[in-house]
Amino acid sequence: MSTPTANTPAPQVWPTLRARDADALIRFLVDVVGFEETTAHRDGAGVVQHAELAWPEGGGVMLGQQREGGAQVTPPGAFSAYVVTADPDALHDRVASKGAEITTAPFDTDYGSRDFALRDPEGNAWNFGTYPGHPRKGS
Repeated sequence: MSTPTANTPAPQVWPTLRARDADALIRFLVDVVGFEETTAHRDGAGVVQHAELAWPEGGGVMLGQQREGGAQVTPPGAFSAYVVTADPDALHDRVASKGAEITTAPFDTDYGSRDFALRDPEGNAWNFGTYPGHPRKGS
């Protein structure tokens, strides 16, 4: 298995996505996958304009309800991400037991990672694995 080193870059990129039903996507990512909701800003009608979900092992995602105008981001269902996790088999078993759509069962890569993939209710692809990224040159 691949393990982080002192040279592994710290998570600094926060991918963003839109959802047809932001509340349902937040519930899925928190209750099923294990993200932690850190904030959700809503408009006067209670619609999620901006939410942040932290991954317990570092990094996270930002999302909001699909809406006209505003910043252009990935359309609902067109997002994909790779999320680093120390125990993808346990995560796989947990999300599968909660009914998540598993698109790729756990497998070992030729570069030392253990990975699996799922699709969320919006159609986005989430890949989980142990590969933390290659150390930066000169670090």
